Amino acid sequence: MKEFKKGSKKILNAWAFYDWANSVYSLTIVSSIFPLFIGAYVKSQGVNKIAAFGVEMSHTALMTYITAIGFLIVSIVSPVLSGVADFKGNKKLFLRFFCYMGSFSCVALYFFSLEYIYVSLAFYVLALVGFWGSLVFYNSYLPDIAHKEQQDAISAKGYSLGYIGSVVLLLINLAMILSVPDEYALQMMRYSFVLVGIWWFGFSHYTYKYLPDFSNSNKVTKDVLWNGFKELKSVWSELQNQIRLKKYLVAFFVYSMAVQTVMLVASFFGENEIAWAENGIDKTMGLIISILIIQLIAVVGAYLTSYVSMKFGNIKTLIIINIIWVFICVFAYFVVSPYEFFITAGVVGLVMGGIQSLSRSTYAKFLPETNDTTSYFSFYDVSEKIGIVIGMAIFASVEVITGSMRDAILFLIVFFLIGLILLFKVPQKIK
Repeated sequence: MKEFKKGSKKILNAWAFYDWANSVYSLTIVSSIFPLFIGAYVKSQGVNKIAAFGVEMSHTALMTYITAIGFLIVSIVSPVLSGVADFKGNKKLFLRFFCYMGSFSCVALYFFSLEYIYVSLAFYVLALVGFWGSLVFYNSYLPDIAHKEQQDAISAKGYSLGYIGSVVLLLINLAMILSVPDEYALQMMRYSFVLVGIWWFGFSHYTYKYLPDFSNSNKVTKDVLWNGFKELKSVWSELQNQIRLKKYLVAFFVYSMAVQTVMLVASFFGENEIAWAENGIDKTMGLIISILIIQLIAVVGAYLTSYVSMKFGNIKTLIIINIIWVFICVFAYFVVSPYEFFITAGVVGLVMGGIQSLSRSTYAKFLPETNDTTSYFSFYDVSEKIGIVIGMAIFASVEVITGSMRDAILFLIVFFLIGLILLFKVPQKIK
């Protein structure tokens, strides 16, 4: 292993650069091009609903359920692999594995087809598992490479690099789509999925070059495969004596459930619920503009949140951000025009990066002194993923029952309010 110096600028920057590499997935596949693609593709096939798993449902409900399944897989698989990573010390290997699986699956989305809907959905799920699975090991590096006083800033830098890098590729994809006649737009969208995979795969290697490798010669046995779940149980037992960390984690579980659900369905909401044509705005251009607004303002929001947290403390800042999220959901229920949607996107951008980066660094700060950071971050990520599964399943079910995504968005306010109450109960002093 190369000489490792905790807090080294080179290592911190290399760690943060993985956000530059992988965030193109969340922007292009989750937030912009793919939601536009599947809506336009289903329409081009002359159908209103997709037949899958013995039922017919809207493409938005189907993708919401499929996304929930993907996160369920992550929540089951990541403890097993994190246990192996702890035993072998090879978290970098697993980071690369999930990155490669995710990036290659993005390329495979080029072949998305209703004729082979199950294979197509499988690649969508594998891309999701690759992205979120890699984050388990990526996030667990934070307390290993950064001192506590560095963690807020470098976490914010990572998110900011991710926003900037993803916007760069999105603009390239947008130029491709707008440069051809409408009948070729779907083909250009398919090419954008390929570019996402290449970008993610290629730029991630800068991170691998400098991140330390803690691998050892331990041999993996059957018992080791269950170590991850044993470690989760152990972490849960340890949390009983760490009141501040436990209360924070419960609050995070609840409000993150709502935050992640809103972020994952926002583009489908914009694609289906906003009156683009009535206002003379092209849907593709309008949705891309709203995503760009979110991404660019999120860069400012991540750094602003880091600054505010230094002045007022992490918990107080998270309380303020959650209050803003409540107002966002209320306002979104009444949003119809593109201009209202753009305003909503701006406010979402301001708090989106902030709540993600601050939640991650707050958890890292609350951790006890331990070398077993992977287990603690695995617990953090599993909590987040289970929350997303619940949030997405509830959202899709409310949409199916009421026939309205607006009712589903409004329902999420309950989770923000409960999260707020729980945050008030977290001791605010950070050691």
